[in-house]
Amino acid sequence: MKKLFVTLLAAAMTVTALAGCGGKGGTTPTQNSGTVKQGEVQDVTLKVWCPQNQVDTGIMEQQQKAFADAHPEYNIKWVTEIVGEDKCQESVLKDVGDAADVFMFASDQLPSLVEAGAIARLGGTTETMVKETNGDAVLATVTIDDAIYAIPFTHNTFFMYYDKTLLDESDIVSIEKIMAKETADNVYNYYFESAGGWKLGAYYYGAGLSIFGEDGSNLEAGVDWNNATGVAVTNYLIDLINNPKCAYDGEISVSELAEDHRIGAWFTGSWDYDLYKGILGDDLGLAPIPTFNPDGNDYQLLGFYGSKCIGVNAQSKNMAAAVSFAAFLGDEQNQLLRYQLSAQIPANLKVSESDTVKADPLANVIIEEVNRASVAQPANSVFSARYWTYANAIPTEIRSKEITKDNVQQKLDAFVEAMTK
Repeated sequence: MKKLFVTLLAAAMTVTALAGCGGKGGTTPTQNSGTVKQGEVQDVTLKVWCPQNQVDTGIMEQQQKAFADAHPEYNIKWVTEIVGEDKCQESVLKDVGDAADVFMFASDQLPSLVEAGAIARLGGTTETMVKETNGDAVLATVTIDDAIYAIPFTHNTFFMYYDKTLLDESDIVSIEKIMAKETADNVYNYYFESAGGWKLGAYYYGAGLSIFGEDGSNLEAGVDWNNATGVAVTNYLIDLINNPKCAYDGEISVSELAEDHRIGAWFTGSWDYDLYKGILGDDLGLAPIPTFNPDGNDYQLLGFYGSKCIGVNAQSKNMAAAVSFAAFLGDEQNQLLRYQLSAQIPANLKVSESDTVKADPLANVIIEEVNRASVAQPANSVFSARYWTYANAIPTEIRSKEITKDNVQQKLDAFVEAMTK
């Protein structure tokens, strides 16, 4: 684990630094561009977009107060609005000029934000901080063409939760063993959720399939989900989704089932840890996602890995203050605060190497998940624009019986055509 922390995560410095201008190909201003002269107090308004949990836990309010106290050169009017990391790109691109000065988003949205000129390229000490305090895997999630556009603050992937009263460590190694476990009639062994294609991809990527090549950026490589392996994976999902021991997302909630010990295993991330720990207590188990066998071969499921990060609007009217606040949100102290109050595992080596974090089973399972059961989420605007819509249709149509074993090839051919047209 120590080796992974060294290579994957990062030691961080508390920095209030200035960064650069807008879209792709933009230049970075000088270090002191736009700063406030000594002794002056500047009136600024900073609009901040963050997910609900950053408000509900009081994290954002604490961080804003601490930043204002540390920066008497600014008289700040805060405007805080709830925008989930998954919805940030959509909200920003509706009207960049009216979007937040500082926003939190999932790293797969970065290509579209850069191409639209909506996110500032970071320079100066902020760029240095990101480069020096993040390992290659994390750094890659906020880098395009060797330019840094955001500050990563936590990992964005999922793993397996399970109920220890229903499954043990010998059961959770594969989907097959999970489904084969003998349980009461009103108990579901497994919960299927595609998360709009985010979790669905684990089956296809796990079986060795890909979209736009190994790193998701080679459009000429095309999509191979309609080959024989892809057909086998889809047939496997047809059987799994239609199995009466498999609960299906949207029809019943995991929390409702967990409260009554009626769900064996399900996939989610660290953001749900407090919820399920509160429900199951010591009966809650954590593990990397398992293997599955769609064609006589055992494959390790591979979940998408990315980061959650902080960006600055390229059209911010208060660029110096916005970049300074973004760097503050991503520094060591605030990653620790976020971990303490919302269980988000820091992308920061110094915090991660603390005894508290290293003893945390949640941190350990995320590291293990990244090590052996994940794949870098493609950061490509064509992928992002098409995949979520078309991939999400696969399990939806399986459940509605629009996809059956009789028309799998036809449906996968249509998926590939839609992705590559």
